[in-house]
Amino acid sequence: MKIRQLFDYDTWTYTYLLWDEATKEAAIIDSVKEQFERDVKYINDLGLTLKYALETHIHADHVTAAGKLRDELGAETAVHIEGGAECADIQIQEGNEFSLGTQVIKALHTPGHTSGDVTYAIDGALFTGDALLIRGCGRTDFQQGDSETLYHSITEILFQFPDDTVVYPGHDYSGFSESTIGEEKALNPRLGNAKPKKEFTDIMDNMDLPKPKRIDVAVPGNVACGLV
Repeated sequence: MKIRQLFDYDTWTYTYLLWDEATKEAAIIDSVKEQFERDVKYINDLGLTLKYALETHIHADHVTAAGKLRDELGAETAVHIEGGAECADIQIQEGNEFSLGTQVIKALHTPGHTSGDVTYAIDGALFTGDALLIRGCGRTDFQQGDSETLYHSITEILFQFPDDTVVYPGHDYSGFSESTIGEEKALNPRLGNAKPKKEFTDIMDNMDLPKPKRIDVAVPGNVACGLV
């Protein structure tokens, strides 16, 4: 599986393009509407067939390009069933698999940041969206977020993968591009060194963060697959 990491500077969002080298079948994870033309050109330049436009969750900070990619390139859009995006072609549930040639992407339900968070797993890598970030994690104070649920998703699902599994997050605000499960288990200040659940929930429940600047546009836009 080939992986390319793309970046949107306005929202600090990572988009991922994955493809099978033999068949050129591809998937894009967490596209950004403002980067639609860039991504279409890149996909076409590489001679790929975009099969899926996958979302890790209903974002509060940017609007997806998934609907436009479906219209332009014929991709199927996919959002977790708890995200409420009835426009999506595939309503993801735990264990759904997406094939690119002989390669398989597996969807893991990892709620807590929102109720509909999905991590996408391939051999040796996890695309964690906002659930697990590099030395951090997603906030839990909106969109049915819950600190105890996120603790379970990270410690009982993501941290069970081998230590050398690469972590590709949905965002990073410090200039990092990837991590590993082993690094986060050891060094993540919110969850590392087997931090007890009570300490984690106390941290998360007392963050007092400002409302995301784009939430009033982003959430309804993403529920409509970006076609607003």
